[in-house]
Amino acid sequence: MRTVCVIILAVCVAGCQPPGTDHDVNTAKAKQMFEAFNRHDWNAMASFYTEPASFLDPSFGMDHVSKTRNEIAAKYADLEKMFPDVHDEVTGLYASGDKVTVEFVSSGTAPDGSSFRLPIATILTFKDGLIVKDATYYDN
Repeated sequence: MRTVCVIILAVCVAGCQPPGTDHDVNTAKAKQMFEAFNRHDWNAMASFYTEPASFLDPSFGMDHVSKTRNEIAAKYADLEKMFPDVHDEVTGLYASGDKVTVEFVSSGTAPDGSSFRLPIATILTFKDGLIVKDATYYDN
């Protein structure tokens, strides 16, 4: 029995990733990207993506599309025009391998006083410290 416990403990320890791994770096970069979003610093936000990056987003249609950093920044600058106080509240962050899944609630108020709150989930795929793929899911 003691041998079985030691083996189980060894497997559990071996499966844990030590601090400083890509796993941690990607999670930190995902947080920083959302911080840039909430500052409305669209160029800084776009800098977390490769040039270009792949997007799956209902606002772009049903298929993956390729977007440059300039196109990413422009999309969110347009969103800010519609909702000047647009904000994303991150409610969950989960990393596995090269992917970070982010759960968040996006909200904003239009100049006419109408507002929205929308739960969203995004799966970010990283390569060499940058987001190569952004798959975003929400009820359009």
